[in-house]
Amino acid sequence: MFSKLEVYQLTSVGDRALNQDCMAYTMCSDYALFVVADGLGGHKVGEKASKFFCQAMFKLAATYQQRLHGQSADIAKQILAAWVSAAVDEMKVLFSDNKDGIDSHTTCAILYLDERYTLTAHCGDSRIYRLNEKKVLWRTKDHSLIQQQLNDGGITERDMGLHPEQNQLLRTINIQKAHQAEINIYSPLKQDDTFILCTDGFWEFIKENDLLQLSAPNSGRDELIKVAKMMHLRARGRGDNLTVQWLRF
Repeated sequence: MFSKLEVYQLTSVGDRALNQDCMAYTMCSDYALFVVADGLGGHKVGEKASKFFCQAMFKLAATYQQRLHGQSADIAKQILAAWVSAAVDEMKVLFSDNKDGIDSHTTCAILYLDERYTLTAHCGDSRIYRLNEKKVLWRTKDHSLIQQQLNDGGITERDMGLHPEQNQLLRTINIQKAHQAEINIYSPLKQDDTFILCTDGFWEFIKENDLLQLSAPNSGRDELIKVAKMMHLRARGRGDNLTVQWLRF
């Protein structure tokens, strides 16, 4: 079934000197895995954190996918959590010759699809959206101060990207502490489902109509490029790295 997935991905350095985002995906006969990560920290430390985390998730993919096969929903969530923990342990190994690893942090957005489940893991403010052509069905909830304010009714969704505390995160992936990724499980992939994984440099300036444009029946690479360019125009003068994965069944 995953041979029918249409996938595009884009990344841009934006107005920054260095792109600290990382992304990767794989599609096999019986599952698909997508990961987006946004590194935090100077002196290339953030770049390494996001890169090492992505590398680790895919290095461990075959082992943990086998463990997920045929499991109940509750066990599947536990296995994905263990997978993320093992990826953090692998990051420690990759950082073993670099003392800066102690201060390295990254966000993550992970989407795992098989015939039974849609599994997500996220940490920080990198997001996953699930849409159809009519509406946004759900998005992951950021681990940030402004998400708390949104939950409390103090701000609106539209306020989040321009809020002065937009970069104040409550959770990150870091090799010194146990991972704090949030694990969720949803119904399996359906015909015409659209998923978007992205860093905050993409969602900061996006509007619901832009998202729905990406879930329209004939959308694809051209629409994704158009929306990404629109994000940069809106972000002119404060543009972060921008990374997005778009996929539809």
